[in-house]
This record gives sequence, structure tokens and C-alpha cells, in this order.
Amino acid sequence: TNGAGKTTMAEILQGLRRADAGSARVVGLDPTTAGDRLRRRIGAQLQEAALPHRMRVGEALGLFASLHPAPRSLSELAAEWQLDELWDRPFRGLSGGQRQRLFVALALVGRPELVFLDELTQNLDPLGRRHTWDMVRRIRDGGTTVVLVTHDVEEAERLCDHIVVLDRGRVVADGTPASIVESLGATPTVRFTDADLDARTLWDLPGVATVKRHGPEISVTGTGPLLAHVGAHLVALARPALDLAVSRPSLEDCFVHLTQEITP
Repeated sequence: TNGAGKTTMAEILQGLRRADAGSARVVGLDPTTAGDRLRRRIGAQLQEAALPHRMRVGEALGLFASLHPAPRSLSELAAEWQLDELWDRPFRGLSGGQRQRLFVALALVGRPELVFLDELTQNLDPLGRRHTWDMVRRIRDGGTTVVLVTHDVEEAERLCDHIVVLDRGRVVADGTPASIVESLGATPTVRFTDADLDARTLWDLPGVATVKRHGPEISVTGTGPLLAHVGAHLVALARPALDLAVSRPSLEDCFVHLTQEITP
């Protein structure tokens, strides 16, 4: 959520802010004391205000490359992030998506082992968001670890192998998307329509936890291959169940549960 402490934590991990308590390690180094040793091994996306409006794309890339002992080839980097045709364009003339591509390229110019990307898709339209997601996947697939700071649960679920959920500075969940959902005891739900079926017969199926009827619609929750068991039961009874479907709680459902749980 906004105000959860995500950006503050990212700044602590980059050595830009000192923590009030506790300790941190990034690529094996203490951010509070590692200084340049840490900065040579990580990259970070800039916020928009960090670049002068008149600075050209090529100038920005050259400036940031000069800060690293073994920077990437600027021509290759510009081509990779579709900035070669924008080389002489000033920052103020870039669209939102073009600015994001430039910020990512600047973060990668020093060949970092790990890169921080903070609210990368904020204020982008749906097409821009999807293009940016593809960029993040390319970075990850290239072998660079990505720390993605976002309040967009769909974005986290699509892109992240491991998620830490923060609420008011507290870690309320830590694990893979699937493990976070499973940790809350979330179970699948099978729904179908059959006005005449005696729903009580479903209680005898393996793994069934609840059976509910709402008019002609019946919903069954439980564990294991629930859909297979319900489907086989209906076939055995020769019941023409309509709209048979299974749904699982999403990461967003779990996120809402976790962040509401500690709200006074």
C-alpha cells in the first residue's frame, strides 16, 4: 500500500538512508558502511526530477557511464532499450514510456548484479505498463536480480518470484506468490448451477470443506483435486451441471486480508 514503507526500505538497502533499528545486507555488504563498494555492484532507477529537462538522452547515458569503471557499450544499451533513435532528444521531449526506458538503461549502464526499480509503471497507460513489464522480464532473464518496489499487486504477481508485503513498516508476508496464498489456508471453490441436485451428497466427496447453495447455484470448497471429484460425482448422477467452474483466491485477495488484518 502507499505509505507502507516500501521506498524507505529500498533507500535503506541502497545506503541512502540509515535505518532506525536492525541491520541489512545487500550482495553481502552492509549498506551503511559499504559506500562505493556497494554502489559499484547495484543499480537504481531514477525519479523524473533527477534529470535536467534539457539534457539529451545520449548525454545522460554518457554521464552515467563515466561513473563506472567498466560500463556497458552505450550503443548496445541504447539499441537494447530502443533509445538509439532518441539519442539527441532532450529529456523534456520524451514520453512517459520513453523516460522509463531511459531510467532503466541508466540503472543498467554499470553492469549491476542487482537493480532497484521503484514504482516503475506509475502513471503509465495499460499498454505502457505491459511494455514495461516486458522490460523487467528481460532484465531478470539477463541474470540481474531485480528488486521491484510496487503497490500494484497484479504487477508483483506477474513479475516476482519472491514477494515481501509491507504494511506500515512491518513485514506481514514473505514468500513466493503461491506460498503466500497457501499460508492463509486459501482453498479453491467449485461452482455450478443445478436447481434440483441434493447438495448434501457433495459432503461425502474427498477433501470437501464447505457446501453452500444460493438458489440454483452450488459452491463447494476444499482441498486436493476438488474439481475432478465434483465432476465425477455429477457424471455418476447423470446431472447436467451448468456453468461448472473453479476459482482460487488471488494474491490480491490475500493482500487485502493481510493489510486489513492489522488495521485498527
